[in-house]
Amino acid sequence: MGEDKRALPPIPDRLPVAVVDAHTHLDACGAVTAADVTAMVDRAERAGVARVVTVADDLTAARWAAEASTWDSRVYAAVAIHPTRTKDFGEPERSEVERLARGERVVAVGETGLDYYWDYSPRDAQQEAFRWHIDLAKRLGKTLMIHDREAHEDVLRILDEEGAPDTVVFHCFSGDERIARRCLDHGYVLSFAGTVTFKNARGLHEAARMAPLGQFLAETDAPFLTPHPYRGRPNEPYCTAYTVRHLAMLRGEAVHEVAEAVRTTAERVYGLPGA
Repeated sequence: MGEDKRALPPIPDRLPVAVVDAHTHLDACGAVTAADVTAMVDRAERAGVARVVTVADDLTAARWAAEASTWDSRVYAAVAIHPTRTKDFGEPERSEVERLARGERVVAVGETGLDYYWDYSPRDAQQEAFRWHIDLAKRLGKTLMIHDREAHEDVLRILDEEGAPDTVVFHCFSGDERIARRCLDHGYVLSFAGTVTFKNARGLHEAARMAPLGQFLAETDAPFLTPHPYRGRPNEPYCTAYTVRHLAMLRGEAVHEVAEAVRTTAERVYGLPGA
């Protein structure tokens, strides 16, 4: 019999240095209660993924993420309105996002940016919302977490026009080495998801090789983008360990060196206490 595509991948061996899943969606992974969150993070910790940042894409998710970050000391949150949901992003929604973003355990404004793959929101609405989120991150002194899908040039242009916050993370980086070089030259941080483990992702492989230690993160974007060889199966934060090991292989570096860099970069980017 073939493998069950509905089953979670096996929990891998524990990493030699504990890391942070820089971007996940615990609610979309099925967590509802505090007990669910703790169980999920317990599984992650078994693989050496000691902390997670759970991310919102709409107001309901933002409220949940902000609350969930208070249930377990290993969980932090990021809140924003996803670009595909900005069609109706008025003053009430902005006020609520700002209120939530001020939370002590909310470490980033995100995910925000531009998505030209889906057409759920007009591009002008996306760009207006993106500019507002950039301003919010600067006013609050928090990291800006960017969603960029098939919109590299406009994302970079708007960051230049608005003036980027001190810290910018390109979540699930999807550009090639040329876009990576431009981001890195601006001091932006590239966050690599399971897509960097895919065999046909040559541009991502090159981007991962060129990013200096201290300028890249690892994430799951769970429940999406499960790393190879479990592509297509459900994802959870513990799978960050697969991506960290693959990054080490791509870069020709020791796993403990890459894991240490991923951990310390996440601590700096999100203002987390040292492990």
